[in-house]
Amino acid sequence: MFNALRLSTVEEAYADLRHRTLSKIQGNFARLIYLASTRDYNSARYFHSGLADRFSPEIAAKALELAHREVFRELVSASLENLAHELELYMRSTRENPADFFRAWQAVEPFRVVVPVDTHPTSAALFISNVSFALEVLRSNLKLPQDH
Repeated sequence: MFNALRLSTVEEAYADLRHRTLSKIQGNFARLIYLASTRDYNSARYFHSGLADRFSPEIAAKALELAHREVFRELVSASLENLAHELELYMRSTRENPADFFRAWQAVEPFRVVVPVDTHPTSAALFISNVSFALEVLRSNLKLPQDH
């Protein structure tokens, strides 16, 4: 599919996405959550109505996929300290009570579904492990009790 799309058009859509949408979302973890939310759980296809209207559904999907992979790459290589900071930014943006946030994230582990499709299994496992550790670092920094 990607070969059939003009690279410059995908790059234009990607730049549009970064400028109009992603630049308004604070932190890469929040961006990762947002980008993963544009992917259908049943088909793994990405969709963004504004981007699809400006370009086409196919080009918008490719731009979203590229952005998702880029943000994921940045986070998978982030230090534990930086990842904990990104998680704190995201947690604060949700306006959830931190204890409730940690309880839900420990029980449901929503960070597992934000990994891009076809990510190398080692990268996916590293990301999941790092997020788990970063959550514990953040919990400790916030002095929240450990749930058992």
